[in-house]
This record gives sequence, C-alpha cells and structure tokens, in this order.
Amino acid sequence: MAGIVPFPDPAVAPQAALAPVLLYDGECGVCAESVQFVLAHERPSGRAGRPPLHFAPLQGTFGRTTQAAVTALQGVDSVVWVQPQRSGPAHMLVKSDAVLAVLHYLGGVWSVLGVLGRGLPRRWRDALYDAVARRRLGLRAPRCLLPFVVGPSRFLD
Repeated sequence: MAGIVPFPDPAVAPQAALAPVLLYDGECGVCAESVQFVLAHERPSGRAGRPPLHFAPLQGTFGRTTQAAVTALQGVDSVVWVQPQRSGPAHMLVKSDAVLAVLHYLGGVWSVLGVLGRGLPRRWRDALYDAVARRRLGLRAPRCLLPFVVGPSRFLD
C-alpha cells in the first residue's frame, strides 16, 4: 500500500506539524536499531527548511491512532512513512517504499541508494523487505530507544 490517505487528528502530535513521522515496530530490536541508524546518519534539520523526522512506535498512541484512522493501515506490521501535507491527506508509504523515503530523507550517499532502489520493481523490493521482516524478531533482542538522548520531542510517544 502506498499512496495518499487521511492523516489522523493532528492534535495527537501538535509538535510534529508538517514533519514526517516514521512508525516502527517498538517491540522489534532490528527496528529499534534502524531508528538509531537514522538518528546517527541524518543531516541536521533545517536544511532547506526541512523539518526534523519524528518517530513513533506502532504500539504507541500515535501509531494506534494512525492505524485506526486509516483503513489500509489496520493490521499493518511494517515500517510506515507518514508525510503530512499542508492541505489534504498525508502521504503514507509502507514496506520498501517507506525505507526508500527514509534513505531519501537522510540525503547524501543514502539518497543515491534510494534512487537505485527505486529502479527495482516494488514487488521485488517488498519481497526482500518481507523476508527480513519475517525474521526480524529473532535477529535482535528488543531494546529501549532512550529518546531523551536526542530529545523527547522527536519521539511522539
């Protein structure tokens, strides 16, 4: 599922405004390490007026509210890229499309990898994503992300 869908009540995360939000599995060690990777490799916010990326576990208030508000996301057990729009519904991407959005957000060599990844058919990219996702819970132990290290305002709940 990729495309444009309604965004849940912005009052859930007023500090996010138009900032993108990455929803991740908060019970997955690989997912937690992926968030740490993004935090370690992102460029400073403010570049070209870009708002900072926010994070929210699928199991948290923001993640559950988003899934409840968007029929296509109900039951989704995948990373979700949420890009609010100035007007109208937010753009939401899942699976490999969400990963490519993260790579583009990181910029530099990572965005080049994202462009190369877009050259592959989504079916192939999602098959690879699904193969890793099926094994992710056994690959790494879950761990806390310690949001205070980067500022709690980056983590929506």
